[in-house]
Amino acid sequence: MTNTPQPDRTQSSIRISEAAHKHHEELFPNHKSTLKVTDPELIEIFDNFAFDEVIALSKFDTKTRVMLIVASLIGSQAVSEYKVMVGAALNVGVTPIEIKEILYQSVPYVGMAKAFDFVHATNEVLSSRGIQLPLAGQSTTTPETRYDKGLAVQKAIFGEAINQMYERSPKDQLHIQRFLSANCFGDYYTRNGVDIRIREPIALSILIALGGVESQIKGHIQGNLNVGNGKDILLDLITQLLPWVGYPRTLNALKCLEEVAT
Repeated sequence: MTNTPQPDRTQSSIRISEAAHKHHEELFPNHKSTLKVTDPELIEIFDNFAFDEVIALSKFDTKTRVMLIVASLIGSQAVSEYKVMVGAALNVGVTPIEIKEILYQSVPYVGMAKAFDFVHATNEVLSSRGIQLPLAGQSTTTPETRYDKGLAVQKAIFGEAINQMYERSPKDQLHIQRFLSANCFGDYYTRNGVDIRIREPIALSILIALGGVESQIKGHIQGNLNVGNGKDILLDLITQLLPWVGYPRTLNALKCLEEVAT
C-alpha cells in the first residue's frame, strides 16, 4: 500500500488574498509569522476569513473594529492574543487612554481576578512603546458623587428599567443595585476617554465573548439601541467578533439580538 503524496503547503504556497494581506499588514506591518511556517493551512484559512471575508461585510472603520476585538479578547481570557492586538490597536490610531478605558470597562464585567493579568499585559505593551505610565486620569466622580452620577448614566442608557430594578429588588439585595449604580456605572461609565456610544459596544463585546450571560447580553443590546447603535451596527459587531469568539457565542448573540431588536 503506497502513501498518497501530499501537496506542498510551505509558506511560499499559501494563498492569502490581496485584501486579507492588506488588512493584516495595516494591523501588523512587516510581521513575520512563525505560524505561516508551522501551520500554513490554518493561517490561509483564518487570514482569508478574518481579514478579508468578514471585514468585507463591515461598515466599521479599522480603529473601531479593533477596539471591539480588543474588548472581546478580555472576555475570552486570551491574554497572549490581547497583547498582540493591543500593539495592532496602537498601530491604527487607538490611543493609550482608549486602550486603558477598554480594559477598565471590562473590570465590572469579568471581575478583577480575570482582568488583573490584562492590566499587566497592557502596561507591558505600552511601556515597550515608550509610553509613560501612569496615563492621565479620566475619572469624573468622587466618592460623594459616584452614586448619583452613575444612576444618571444608568437611566440615560436603560431608562425606566432602572427604576423597575430598584422597585423589584428584595430589600436584602438592594445593596447590589446600589453597587451597580455607584460602582459599575459611577466608577466606570462616567469616565472620560471613551464616550457612551462606544462604551456600550465595548461592554457588549466583552459579554458576548464571556458566554453564558445571555440576559446581560440582551440588556446591553437594548442599551446600545437606546444610545443610538441600531440593529445593523450590532449585527456588524457580532459579525466582526465571529473569528475571535467562535460560532457558539456568535449564534447565541444573534439569538439575543433577534429577541430584543425585533
